[in-house]
Amino acid sequence: MNGRQSGHPHSGHAFGWMRGRSREGLCWIDRRGMLKAGLAGIGSLSLASLLGRRASAKPAPSHRSVILLWMAGGPSHIDMWDPKPDRPPENRGPFGVTQTRLPGVAICEHLPRQAAMLDRFTIIRSVDAKKSNHEPNKVFQTGNRDAAPRINPRGERYPAIGSIVAKHVGARDASMPAYVTFTKSRSHIAGGGYLGKAFDPFNGNLAARLPVYDLVGNDTGKLSGASLFQLPAGLTTDRIRSRQSLLRQLDRIRRSLDLSGTMDATDAYQQQAVDLILGKRAREAFDLSREPDRVHRRYGRHLWCQQALLARRLVEAGVAFVTLDLSYHTASGTWDTHGDNIPPYGGIKNGLGPLLPLFDHLITTLVGDLEERGLLDQVLVIAMGEFGRTPLIGTQGSVDGRNHWPYVMSMCLAGGGLRHGQVIGATESDGGHIRERPVTPGDIAATIYRHMGVPLDTTYLDNQGRPNPVVLENGQPIRELF
Repeated sequence: MNGRQSGHPHSGHAFGWMRGRSREGLCWIDRRGMLKAGLAGIGSLSLASLLGRRASAKPAPSHRSVILLWMAGGPSHIDMWDPKPDRPPENRGPFGVTQTRLPGVAICEHLPRQAAMLDRFTIIRSVDAKKSNHEPNKVFQTGNRDAAPRINPRGERYPAIGSIVAKHVGARDASMPAYVTFTKSRSHIAGGGYLGKAFDPFNGNLAARLPVYDLVGNDTGKLSGASLFQLPAGLTTDRIRSRQSLLRQLDRIRRSLDLSGTMDATDAYQQQAVDLILGKRAREAFDLSREPDRVHRRYGRHLWCQQALLARRLVEAGVAFVTLDLSYHTASGTWDTHGDNIPPYGGIKNGLGPLLPLFDHLITTLVGDLEERGLLDQVLVIAMGEFGRTPLIGTQGSVDGRNHWPYVMSMCLAGGGLRHGQVIGATESDGGHIRERPVTPGDIAATIYRHMGVPLDTTYLDNQGRPNPVVLENGQPIRELF
């Protein structure tokens, strides 16, 4: 916005020079934006107002939360969770299968750890992904088929499930954000949309020291600097606190005229705004150095695994919804295995193949750790992408690439106190279409909302003031899970 104000009139304040109400400060929450929203909010109440809204949210039942493992690009269902070992090679692909803990159920040979733990998982093989696309990746993150910005100009405006949860449930601790993402690209993640920028995700990458990977998945050997919690030169904690004290003194006159208690509430939210930047709880939650070496070794030093460890730390600290964007690339995503031989995509063998053992380790380690810490019944873990891949390989002149296939995809879930150890739905013999038990984006959204305690008849207002339901297509919680 080139530093322009948002257009809303407001009186001046001590931190007006920081332009706390400009779009730059309230969009994607980065280091500068967070500082502006927090410090300017001491005077203009921008972040404090956000915290006031959060205070009105209902507490999550039993401290529940969600960790979404977002496989940006669209993982191949046939080469992961819905193998077709008896089909011709051009359909079944290059991988074999392994039998699982569930009798008669096989999955890809490169997922042996998940196979051994499949009694703790549910695989859904009949997800209807019609109209889903990527760049941006919105349909399944919103539960809304119209959230397709490539073909619908309003597609960007439909709020993420994580944003709905942030608004109606909030974090368990007011010093923590409610909805956190770790992402390579903003086009991979849905935001607040019609709910407003206040419910956009908190960018966790800027709050933690994490390995830095290049666009094709090479570890550069560098670590990010956790810049969010680093105050600019000359701006100290004492200086912030002293300015806050000065503002409190100036507010005493207004408080004496206030009969509604608004000023007392405002003071509380202002303090929370400062604590979110300077407070101990948020800093500690994002500080991976506080984990023992044995835990780091268990998860592994790979970027995605360290983000998974952070996700566990964040739900422990009170965050309601965490999304991990499992992608190296800022474009369509690392799981977009067309077979065009452009790193990091490749085909099934060279593109998807290296991802599967990593994913197998990540998801089983996360689920196992949550279970050992007594958190698995409260935390719902979901792994999915935008769509499946074509039944036949060899797209784009490749040997074994697969193109987008929105007619069906697979996904998996664990935890949340739900009924697992099952496979839901089935595809036809070649994996090309749903044979039985279709599951829609609305059903997935309803399942998450049921878990988080968001009423299924909840609505939000669009720009014309019209109510929009958060659950569409008559979506229902997936009955087999409850």
